Amino acid sequence: MRHPRLADLALSFPALLFALAVPRSGFDPDATLACVIDGRPLAEAATAASLPMWLRKLPPEAFDRPIDPLPGGELLRRQIGNHLPRSPKLMPTWLQLVSQMAALAHEPAAVWIAREFVRAPRALNMERMYLLALWVWFSGQPGCFGYELIERPWTPNMRLDAAVAAACAWRAMITLHLNLGQRPIRNMWLNPGRVGDYDFRPLHDISDIVEEALAMRNCVRTYGADIAHNRSRLWSVRRGGERVATLEIGVRYRDPISNIVQLKGPGNAVVPRELWWVARRWLQMHDLLQIETDKIRWDQAPLDSASWRALWRPYWLAKRRIPNWLPLAPLRAALAAL
Repeated sequence: MRHPRLADLALSFPALLFALAVPRSGFDPDATLACVIDGRPLAEAATAASLPMWLRKLPPEAFDRPIDPLPGGELLRRQIGNHLPRSPKLMPTWLQLVSQMAALAHEPAAVWIAREFVRAPRALNMERMYLLALWVWFSGQPGCFGYELIERPWTPNMRLDAAVAAACAWRAMITLHLNLGQRPIRNMWLNPGRVGDYDFRPLHDISDIVEEALAMRNCVRTYGADIAHNRSRLWSVRRGGERVATLEIGVRYRDPISNIVQLKGPGNAVVPRELWWVARRWLQMHDLLQIETDKIRWDQAPLDSASWRALWRPYWLAKRRIPNWLPLAPLRAALAAL
C-alpha cells in the first residue's frame, strides 16, 4: 500500500519484503525501504538489509519468523538451490536449520544440512543441532583437544544417520573426559588380584577405559558420570594376558555393600558360570565393610574445569563469543543439553 515497488517484492523477492515487514531485532528497515522505493537494484537493497541474494529462490511460505543474518558465500549461492524442499510446509524448518548450521559451524555444513533434511526431513532431531554443529566444526580443527576426541570426522558426503552416530560417539568421549578429568580415579574401592588363572585389573583412568571399550566392544566409555558420582568402578578380567570380561562393581538399590553389577564378555556376551564364581571369590577377598560407597547426589559431582575450557576455548575464540548454551564455567545442564 505504501508503494508499488514494495508490492512488487511479493513476487520478485519475498524474503526482502518479509524482512521489511517483520524486521529482526536491531534492524531498522527505513534505509532499505527508501532504497526499494527509489528503484535501486535488488542486490543493493538486499545488502542494505543484510540478506543474501540466494534467498530469492525461497517462496513466501519459508518465512514464519524474523530472518536472522545468513551467509552469502559462493558455495551457498551455487548449491543451495539444489536442496530446496518440495513441500512449502517444510520450508520454515529447512531455513532455520540452514541458518543455525551456518552460524554454529560454517557454510559447507549449512549446504550439507539442507541436503540431508530434504532427504529425510523426519530423521533430524532439532535438539541435536548444537551437538552436530560442534562436531562438524571441530572435525575441521586438527590439533584441538576436541578434534583429538573425534573417532570419525565429518565430511560433506556423509549421510545424516552416520553423522548423528559419529557425533554421539564424540559426545560420549567428551562426557568421559569432563567427568573424570586427566587424573587417575582416586579410589578404586578394591585391589588388583588374581584368582586361579584370572587377573583383575583396575580401569583407573580414561585411557584404560577407552582401551577396554575398544577391545571388548562395549559401552564403558559412557560410565564416566556413574564413576564421578561414586556409583560404580570398572575392572578388566584377563586370562593369560587376554581380556575375557569387563566387570562393573557397584551398589545395588539400598544395599550399602559393593557387589557385582555387570560381568560381560566381548561384545557384551554372556560369560560362563566359572567366571562369575571367580569374580565373587575375588570380591570376597576384600573387607567390603570398609569400602566407602556413599553416592554423590546425581548431577552434583563437578565437571573438570580444565578439560571444559581446553575443549571449548578454540570454538569460543573462533566465534568471538561465549554463548549461553556453552558457558565459560562447566555446567552439567549445558552438557546434557547437547
